Amino acid sequence: MNKTTRPIEDSEYDELIEAIRNGFKYRGVSHKPNPRIALALQLERNLGLRISDVLRLTMESFVRVGDKYRINIYEKKTGKYRDFLVPVEVYTIIVEYACKYGVGSQARLFGISERMVSEQLKLACLYLGYKGIGTHSFRKAFATHAYANSDYNAEVVRRLLQHSSVVTTQRYIGVGDKEIEDALLKTVKLC
Repeated sequence: MNKTTRPIEDSEYDELIEAIRNGFKYRGVSHKPNPRIALALQLERNLGLRISDVLRLTMESFVRVGDKYRINIYEKKTGKYRDFLVPVEVYTIIVEYACKYGVGSQARLFGISERMVSEQLKLACLYLGYKGIGTHSFRKAFATHAYANSDYNAEVVRRLLQHSSVVTTQRYIGVGDKEIEDALLKTVKLC
């Protein structure tokens, strides 16, 4: 777990993706549009994968099951097998990208390194004045949103991230005093 990064806020996410996708000028240097890096970061935020796993994806990583798509991969860091639903909207963007850039079914979608993604993200953060954001901020944002959208169920998030324990997940998403106080207040029942 990268403790030096924080979850990216929605407004920061929108601005960073926009800057990377369309290019920007920072300290007199023009940085070209980079839709590959923009999409890789979007996938990390929307699928909860580590950037190392996003960069290893191919079109064959996605399997159609009925009218839905699932992703089937082995995580690079843990070696654990992951098989989970991919929202249709996300899959559609991936297919459009693959068609636009002529990515074959067995080729990696992005063909870039983690270092390249990190460097471009760092420059975009400097350009926009954001601190504490790295590639892992996108996975943390996924976890934070999944936690809130599951009525603060850390077990759901643990399973989504494939953590070995809920304690790890709670540290990861930063379960704090507010969540504990809210749970206490919702539990009170007096006659």
